[in-house]
Amino acid sequence: MADIAAVLGRLTPEEVQGLRACGPAGHLPRDLTDALDRAAGGPGSGRGYYVPSGSVSDTGRPHLVLRSDVSDWLFGNAALLPQGSKDD
Repeated sequence: MADIAAVLGRLTPEEVQGLRACGPAGHLPRDLTDALDRAAGGPGSGRGYYVPSGSVSDTGRPHLVLRSDVSDWLFGNAALLPQGSKDD
């Protein structure tokens, strides 16, 4: 999996702001999962950066949230993670 900083660095400022607006465990709208996919290399490539939360929307689509280490990096807790940590 690509480096978190590199993938998030490929997002537009508006997309990063959108992720921040969702909060560390907020449900990601489709436009943000699409942005993560694009930043990670193409359709479906961002799936390692977001995970199902365990609930579903009214349309039956799983609610997706940032993976915990991605959330930690984005919200300032990355220093707490050991180098190369893979928290699923």
